[in-house]
Amino acid sequence: MVFKRLLGAMGAGGPSVDTVLDGGAVAPGGILSGQVHLQGGSADVEIEHIGLELIARVEAEHEDGESEGAVVFERFTVGGGFRLAEQERHSVPFSVSLPWETPVSELYGQSLGIVLGVRTELAVAGARDKGDLDPLAVRPLPVQEAVLEALGQLGFGFKSADLEHGHIGGTGQQLPFYQEIELTPAPQYAHVVNEIELTFLATPVGMEIVLEADKRGGLFESGQDALTRFTVSHHDVGARDWNSEVDGWIRQLVEHRASYGSHATYGHADPYAAGSGYGHHSAHGSGHASDHESGHEGHRSGPGLGTAIAAGAAGLAVGVVGGLVAAEVVDEVGDFFEGDDDEGGEED
Repeated sequence: MVFKRLLGAMGAGGPSVDTVLDGGAVAPGGILSGQVHLQGGSADVEIEHIGLELIARVEAEHEDGESEGAVVFERFTVGGGFRLAEQERHSVPFSVSLPWETPVSELYGQSLGIVLGVRTELAVAGARDKGDLDPLAVRPLPVQEAVLEALGQLGFGFKSADLEHGHIGGTGQQLPFYQEIELTPAPQYAHVVNEIELTFLATPVGMEIVLEADKRGGLFESGQDALTRFTVSHHDVGARDWNSEVDGWIRQLVEHRASYGSHATYGHADPYAAGSGYGHHSAHGSGHASDHESGHEGHRSGPGLGTAIAAGAAGLAVGVVGGLVAAEVVDEVGDFFEGDDDEGGEED
């Protein structure tokens, strides 16, 4: 992907920037590489700083409802300290590491509806200007892919995915938001849960997997949320029967009895201690700093979530006509990139 923009803050005849990302999706914790191409303007200038920002579209809940905004979740300095002559062409290669908690935006090449972007900032003679957003594609880590495939094979269906502003209490979460993947229940669990919400919090050695169940109420009680957390190592990916493992997690989640008015708490022991392989913590209530409910509808997937999404979900509800959904995702992503000219954190 490429963006090119005349830097208006530099005045007419100022330099232009053209940032090109190397092709292909990048995994969380992986290397994002590319080049920043500069074109000199009508006069020599001092390039003081070239920076990259990673930006995500994030939802936030307020007393008055919900809002969406662009959140910068990482910044890098990739160049600067040189003179760009009149009409000179100059390229600056870069190679930076994505944060381990970077959200997954696609599965098997199909969008999950998560909007991520890269923006370039150029500082010249004290003036700073930012380029347009360049879409960033992030694929899952092997453990994330294994868990998602297992859920699909167990009969869970992809419903939607979004980014929620806030912090999941008791976890090692580093970013100011977390990704929430909503799933429709497998047939064997449909009588006890309305949906399952899944969050991955990756680290260099493994990841925390947070599962939350929206439990159905009985004849004399209202429905409640149950929440549990598991930790796995990246080295576990080829050493486990993931269908059995994940099914065991779900069973533990839905079989817990929620106590009224309780809230989730977690332990802080090292989840990746030698010999442990993985750990598990559970609680009831809601441990999220903010909660989100989606109105999208879906149905249960086939062989795996990846297979179902690749077959035409394109990041929204499974079962909707693939072309229509794909067009909606493209329009939504395009609107965000074209309309987000302002700096920001989250919009109120």
